[in-house]
Amino acid sequence: MENEIKEKKFITMGEILLRLTPPSYNKIRMATSFEASYGGSEANIALALASLGVDSTFFSVVPDNSIGKSAIRSLRSSDVHCTPVIRSTPEETPTHRLGIYFLETGFGIRASKVIYDRKHSALCEYDFTGYDFKSLLRNYDWLHLSGITPALSPSCKDLVLNMMVEAKKLGLTVSFDGNFRSALWTWEEARDFCTQCLPYVDILFGIEPYHLWKDENDHSKGDWKDGVPFQPEYEQQAEVFDHFVERYPNIKCIARHVRYAHSGSENSLKAFMWYQGHTFESRTFTFTILDRVGGGDAFASGLIYAMIKNYKPMDILNFAVASSVIKHTIHGDANITDDANVIKNLMNTNYDIKR
Repeated sequence: MENEIKEKKFITMGEILLRLTPPSYNKIRMATSFEASYGGSEANIALALASLGVDSTFFSVVPDNSIGKSAIRSLRSSDVHCTPVIRSTPEETPTHRLGIYFLETGFGIRASKVIYDRKHSALCEYDFTGYDFKSLLRNYDWLHLSGITPALSPSCKDLVLNMMVEAKKLGLTVSFDGNFRSALWTWEEARDFCTQCLPYVDILFGIEPYHLWKDENDHSKGDWKDGVPFQPEYEQQAEVFDHFVERYPNIKCIARHVRYAHSGSENSLKAFMWYQGHTFESRTFTFTILDRVGGGDAFASGLIYAMIKNYKPMDILNFAVASSVIKHTIHGDANITDDANVIKNLMNTNYDIKR
């Protein structure tokens, strides 16, 4: 069984970004230097899974220059396969740039802040007309996509839908995280597009941004999620999950984590998951934050890993939450944890040193 599991092949697609962070919790307007690293939701998940030994591939477009090559090197250094990544020429992507984001890390009562500088990046400008997605995906078992990529440009919307359609034809498991970013598009734009993706999704992360109308022919009757708080009770969450799978029977699993922010430096996390006909609720973890960015991606990668490894439902959910908690103690975007037992020990609340 273990050998069979190790042969599962995972691929994801998205934009990798250069991340610039003032050191020592400094504010951007006061910074005289920045720490450079690379990140991006889909890349974070590929990195986390590769670190845990899953055969993981990342697909994207980067400019064929030193910055683009550095981004690829950062992925390869953690065993992510990057062979399909397109290194574009200035003729193919005229602005010829990698997207950038600036992170101002919060501390105590001061929240973190992100400023994007990613317009006209190579992924947005590349023309995928005629691209052979069947050849790209045919040797993989699992495709993961997010709602960040389609927010970047109209061509990226087509890219995401085309990959989903082809993946379903080929029988891949498709996971999708709506990952709404208000700096990239409006709430209604996100809901309209992400709802189009739902018929192709097997594993769904989060319950927004999607339309889940009570009556498809009369939207005035509202959405089943209307009035459900950000921190729902078990019964409230279970009801929403049930309406999702009733409307979209192709969905095999829905999972979402719930955050309780006690301050900018201390949070609690728990999660809910619908799987195999039941709604499960995880344990609650309280922790001090070193770096919050990528916590949701670590939750998603933890759940994907546990499902690939055929964990029991409660173990899938608790492993995913523990994976997110561990990420909050690691600098950078991704959960670079190369020993699943570290996550399992936290999952079981075991803080002893292992000798």
